[in-house]
Amino acid sequence: MRGGGNREMRRMMDKMGLDMKELSNVQEVIIKTDKKEIIISKPSVTEMKAKDNSIFQVIATSYEEKELEVPIFSEEDIMLVCQQANVSPEAATNALVETKGDLARAILLLSTK
Repeated sequence: MRGGGNREMRRMMDKMGLDMKELSNVQEVIIKTDKKEIIISKPSVTEMKAKDNSIFQVIATSYEEKELEVPIFSEEDIMLVCQQANVSPEAATNALVETKGDLARAILLLSTK
């Protein structure tokens, strides 16, 4: 883009129905997965809004990763183990923890007891 690139970019975004703004005073962003958490302190966060969606851009100079002691299993995984091994959700969760989330091993473990 030429000299007024930033202004032209904003005009293009307006034409597409996109609204972009920087969120101020963001203290922390936490991204959780089933096995770890990523903690980003004092990031720069920009929100881009479209009609029905928002996109968040997170820029960080540093971050911290924490492994979860007990992995989080989806409800579908727990119910699958329950049905296949004919056990309670608690027993299924315990087997998934013991097998580190391996569905087949959890079902075999419970079926052979």
